Amino acid sequence: MFQASKTHLNELQIKRLEEILIVIDKQDQIIGADTKRNCHLMENINKGLLHRVFSVVLFNTQNQLLVQQRADAKYTFPGHFTDSCSSHPLYVPEELEEEDAVGVRRAALRRLQAELGIPQDQISIKDITFITRKYQKCQSDAVWGDHEIGYLLLVRKDLTLNPDPREVRSYSYMSQEDVQGLLDREARGAEKITRWFRSMVEDFLLPWWPYLEDVSPFVEPDKIYGL
Repeated sequence: MFQASKTHLNELQIKRLEEILIVIDKQDQIIGADTKRNCHLMENINKGLLHRVFSVVLFNTQNQLLVQQRADAKYTFPGHFTDSCSSHPLYVPEELEEEDAVGVRRAALRRLQAELGIPQDQISIKDITFITRKYQKCQSDAVWGDHEIGYLLLVRKDLTLNPDPREVRSYSYMSQEDVQGLLDREARGAEKITRWFRSMVEDFLLPWWPYLEDVSPFVEPDKIYGL
């Protein structure tokens, strides 16, 4: 079944399945490492395998949110609309550093440049704000799923984008009303949205949206929602 489930993947996605991710417990304490493939197989998720991820919400200075549609070659939730950029810190020293979530923020910077094509001279780790964490467990299909504690990161800046088509099918900046419309269409079965994006919008982004110029009241680095 695993081999059959890989038939839609492109070469990049197959290669990235061998990345080594950070395995954690439900208190977000590091307990080991495993491949991206193993971390996302439902057979392992059902045994409790849990790993660390991040989700970046990228706003421009007009307070529009960058929403992307995942490439059809993604192994989980292909073709679904989702947050600006989500991925994994790797089990490497620079991305394991935990003070001020600096390791996760370095990982986010790496992926913002690689996935969205943001030039290195336009964004730095200082532009990435760690807000809070959220636990999630969900199934994509019979083989793949997510079991994660995700770090929610915020960027508010005007940036040049050149997304990698192997990762991103489409993208656009959306107002709060546009995003609500997307969620409404998904509820009617007219669109596909990742579960974590709907949860993120409803639980976090809608309350934040009027306060994007100062989100400090919403910063809760010690909390893990969803547990």
